[in-house]
Amino acid sequence: MLDIVIEARKASIGPGMDVRRILPFRLRRMVGPFIFMDHAGPVAIQPSQTTSMDVLPHPHIGLSTVSYLFGGQVTHRDSLGVQQVIRPGEVNWMTAGSGIAHSERFEDPAALAGGQLEMIQTWVALPEKDEEASPSFDNYKPEELPIFTDTGVWMRLIAGEAFGLQSHVHTHSPLFYLHVLLEKGARFGIPMGHTERGIYIAKGSVEVSGRTFSAGQMLVFNKVVDPVIVGKEIATLMLLGGEPLGERFIWWNFVSSRKERIEQAKADWKEGRILLPPSDNQEFVPLPEDHSRPAGSPSPQALS
Repeated sequence: MLDIVIEARKASIGPGMDVRRILPFRLRRMVGPFIFMDHAGPVAIQPSQTTSMDVLPHPHIGLSTVSYLFGGQVTHRDSLGVQQVIRPGEVNWMTAGSGIAHSERFEDPAALAGGQLEMIQTWVALPEKDEEASPSFDNYKPEELPIFTDTGVWMRLIAGEAFGLQSHVHTHSPLFYLHVLLEKGARFGIPMGHTERGIYIAKGSVEVSGRTFSAGQMLVFNKVVDPVIVGKEIATLMLLGGEPLGERFIWWNFVSSRKERIEQAKADWKEGRILLPPSDNQEFVPLPEDHSRPAGSPSPQALS
């Protein structure tokens, strides 16, 4: 059955960059290992304002950030020395583990022309045994990701396993993550065999069990149902889920199974023990001085 419908909330991560925040939600903190989800764009901005959108170097621990673009391009730089331009259909999968810093820059004004920039960003929590793993980064090209097509349906498997397909994207726990396009009247399912599953409607609208749901909503299902998704109009969907990992605390850009680890990460960033990207180290996001929120409560976060 349908467990909950999450309505995306507006959040600002910087001048000219408002996003729709889906996870975490106060009544549903995670879906499988997915603990965070933002939908940015389409962004319409003047070329002179491009630099105001940049996400300056900032830290992460205890998670993997997953960036996926519908349009535009973004330049990623991190403390491992990686510099990577991500384009539509590619996957940037950065595992923070014990700690990493990265930036996201919008350096090509042409990529923002006409409101082209649009991206989905998720965070995947790590199993306890991997929370302190060495940081890593991988970029996967569209041709590396499995595609499925049927009448009125196009699907790309971003990560994990679904519908008999398997992605080569390296993950740390059982999950699935799909980009799906549905034509009006087309029918699609949701992968079975996972404890927690969700459908985020990025564009358009769908019908499930006689009810219509629209862009900006996430539908979360339990394990026992096999819902049929019907396109009410052309729709873009992101399907995700997997096995729960247990309680996780989240504060700013830090995720951990232990509150004290969050406190350590705060001190590490404040004292400069998490290195900045070597090619982007002249500015950074300072640690928020937010004493009103204990570790474990949602707080303002960077895009990734």
